[in-house]
Amino acid sequence: MTRRVVVTGIGVVAPGGVGTKNFWSLITEGRTATRTVSLFDASAFRSRVAAEVDFDPVAHGLTPQEVRRLDRAAQFALLSAREAVADSGLADTLEPDRTGVSIGSAVGLTMSLDAEYGVVSNGGRDWLVDPAYAVPHLYEYLVPSSLAAEVAKDFGTGGPAAVISTGCTSGLDSLGHAVELIREGSADVMIAGAAEAPISPITLACFDAIKATTPRNDDPEHASRPFDRTRNGFVLGEGSAVMVLEDLRHAVRRGATVYAEISGYASRCNAYHMTGLRPDGKEMAEAIRVALDEARLPADAVDYVNAHGSGTKQNDRHETAAFKLALGDHARRTPISSIKSMIGHSLGAIGSLEVAASVLAIATGVIPPTANLHEADPECDLDYTPLTAREGRYDTVLSVGSGFGGFQSAMVLTRPEPDENGGAR
Repeated sequence: MTRRVVVTGIGVVAPGGVGTKNFWSLITEGRTATRTVSLFDASAFRSRVAAEVDFDPVAHGLTPQEVRRLDRAAQFALLSAREAVADSGLADTLEPDRTGVSIGSAVGLTMSLDAEYGVVSNGGRDWLVDPAYAVPHLYEYLVPSSLAAEVAKDFGTGGPAAVISTGCTSGLDSLGHAVELIREGSADVMIAGAAEAPISPITLACFDAIKATTPRNDDPEHASRPFDRTRNGFVLGEGSAVMVLEDLRHAVRRGATVYAEISGYASRCNAYHMTGLRPDGKEMAEAIRVALDEARLPADAVDYVNAHGSGTKQNDRHETAAFKLALGDHARRTPISSIKSMIGHSLGAIGSLEVAASVLAIATGVIPPTANLHEADPECDLDYTPLTAREGRYDTVLSVGSGFGGFQSAMVLTRPEPDENGGAR
C-alpha cells in the first residue's frame, strides 16, 4: 500500500502581508506588491525594484532576542511554520519522533552574511579588519542548514530534517522531499516549505551582472510582467511558505481538515547551461509527464497550471513550449497564471508560495490572475489568465518550477478523496 500525503496546514509570509489570508487576498485581487527597494540604498544598481515583506517581527510573535539573532529568512521560516502548525491543529499533539522538517532555500542567509562582511571588512584587499567584530552566531548565517534546525528546535521535532537547495526550484523540491519521507514511512508529519530573504546588495549585483532582473525602475508596481510582450526581466522578491504535510490515514484519524493531496512530483535537470534553457522545454515537459504518471492521471485531467512565469523572455517561451509538449492539445484549454506578477520572484521560496496558491485554488475554487499582462507575446499563446481571477472547480492543479542550473520540477495537487481503506490506495 502506498501512503498518500495531504496538506493540512498552511503558513505564509509574503510581500503584501503576513499570513495566508493576506497573501490570498493580494494575489486573487490582482494587486501587486512590487516597489522600489527600501531595505538598503540601491541607487547604484541597474535594477532597483523588489517585492519586499513589510512586517514588524515582534508584532507578529517573534521575541526581541529572536529578532537580534535570526536572519530575516529564518524569521520568515519560523513565522510561516508556526502559522502552518497552528492551522493544522497539531500544535499541542505533534509526535516529535514521527515529525520532520524540510526547508528549501536558494541563497540561505545571505542578507546577514552580506551585512557581516561589511562589519569585518574594510572594503579593500585586506578582507578582515578584526574577526572579533563578528556576531557570535555568524556560523548560523554561513550554513543554510540552520534554517531547518531553527524550525525543528522551535517545535522540538526529532524526525528527519534537511535544507534543500536547488536554486529556484528549492521550494518545490523541499516539499517533494518531504512527500517521499512520508511515503517511505520515515515520518508521519513533515513541516515543509521554503524561506528566502535575498534582497541585499550581493544578490542584486549577481542578477544585475547577467541582466536577469528588470530595469523598469520608473514603474515598479507594474515591473513584473510574465508572458507580456514588453517584459524585460524578473523582479526579486522575498518571503516564505510552509505547509504541514501528513500521511492521509494519520490526518483522517485525528479529524484534520485536508486542503489537498500531493499526488505526484518529479524533477529533472537539462544538464545544459547555468542560465540558458533549451527552447523545446523537453526537461520541464518530462518532469510534468512523470509527475502526472505518479499521480495516475492523464494530461487532460489538469484543470489549472500555476506557472513558473518569471518574466524573462527565455523562460516564458521555454515554459510555453513545455506545456504544449507535456499537455498536448489540452494545453490550449487550460488556464495558466503566474503569481510572480504580483509578489516577485523569491528564488528558493517561490516554489512553496506557488504550491500554497495551488492548494488554495483547489480549496476555494478561485485561481489568481497574471497581473500586468496587457500585450501577450505571440510566442506565449496559451491562456495565461490576464489581469482578473477566475472562479470554478479545480480538482487537479499542476505547479511547476524552473531554476538556474537547469533544474525543472513539477508537482500535481488534487482534491482529497479518502477511500474505504482509511487513506491507502
